Amino acid sequence: MSSRGYEITHRTTYRYSDVVTSSYGRGFLIPRSSSRQRCLAHELLIDPDPADSSTSRDAYGNISSYFHVTERHRTLTVTSRAVVEVDAPPPDYYTDAALQLPWEQARPVGLACEFAMDLVPPEITDEIRAYAAPSFTPGRPLIEVVRELTSRIYHDFTYLPGSTTVSTGVAEVLTEREGVCQDFARLAIACLRANGLAASYVSGYLATDPPPGKERMVGVDATHAWASVWTPGDRWLAFDPTNNQLIDERYVVVGFGRDYADVPPLRGIIYTDSESSVIDVAVDVAPY
Repeated sequence: MSSRGYEITHRTTYRYSDVVTSSYGRGFLIPRSSSRQRCLAHELLIDPDPADSSTSRDAYGNISSYFHVTERHRTLTVTSRAVVEVDAPPPDYYTDAALQLPWEQARPVGLACEFAMDLVPPEITDEIRAYAAPSFTPGRPLIEVVRELTSRIYHDFTYLPGSTTVSTGVAEVLTEREGVCQDFARLAIACLRANGLAASYVSGYLATDPPPGKERMVGVDATHAWASVWTPGDRWLAFDPTNNQLIDERYVVVGFGRDYADVPPLRGIIYTDSESSVIDVAVDVAPY
């Protein structure tokens, strides 16, 4: 089985118009290790230095990082560096018998049932059911359902950075027909859950190869999001509606949960009189 290695740098810089006296942060920046992915090294650098920091695992096994900066500052920089290896899917990965079963037989059992439940506030509406319906014809193999749903979202929606925020609901995305990767992942998840299937939100990185003859540009990559669906045999099938494909060795998983709110890269609380702030994010996924 072939594999690819990556050196990942994810730098987030916050700039404030006034002094911040205390800053608490928590996020998911450390790639997971799994049967097909190995996080070989990782460091988290915070400037100014935190007075307190720690890591822990959440209920889904994701690694959560926490820090508290008490030094007065106008700029805060959080830099995550990781070395990761990702295996390519085995040749029979997408022809497995479980994926050829009718999608109705992929309704979850056990702990996966949590991922079939709607969110609060609800995302599953009559409009979502209507949009999903053409893909979920009775008896259709699960892999065909996933492939067509992925393709339909890719062709029906426009990728438009800045058109949505992390709080934009699926209903608005469905109406406006535009968004970014997290919106398309959440739309796919709502369609799957509307039909009783278990689906998860996956956060991570996608390695982008430069066009032929061009050199890599440093720092122009970004965090990425995609979705996965539970299949019989307790395996998750991951797919990317933003790029109309099933996942491969270019995808690096940081975390997964029921929704974006379970695995945000960073969020926090600050104490300041600052009236404005600017956030700059630079991501580089370099082969090694």
